[in-house]
Amino acid sequence: MAINTQFKKGVLELVVLLIVEKKDKYGYELVEAVSEVVDVNEGTIYPILKRLTNEGYFETYLEESKEGPIRKYYHITALGKKRCKEQKKEWEKFAMSVNNFIKGSVNNE
Repeated sequence: MAINTQFKKGVLELVVLLIVEKKDKYGYELVEAVSEVVDVNEGTIYPILKRLTNEGYFETYLEESKEGPIRKYYHITALGKKRCKEQKKEWEKFAMSVNNFIKGSVNNE
C-alpha cells in the first residue's frame, strides 16, 4: 500500500535526521536507509540533505571508497541534534493527537 505523498513530506526530514544521528552516512547509503522506513527515491532525499546542510544541521566530509569514487558523508551537528530532538517531540505529540482522534471517531460510528 502506497503512503500518501503529503504524509511522507511531513516525516522525511525527521527520518533523515534520526538516521544520520545514529551514524554518518553517504548519500546513496542514506537513501537506502530512508527507503526501509518510507518509500522514496534519490531525487527526494538529496534536496533535503542540501537544505539541512545549508541550515547548519549537517556537516559534510569526503572519504575514499574501496568500491569507487570518493563519497560525501553527512555528519549531524550539535544544532542538528537539537533540531532532531525538537522534531521528534513534535512528531510524537502530533501522532498521538491524530491517533487519539482516529480512535475517537471509530468509536463514534
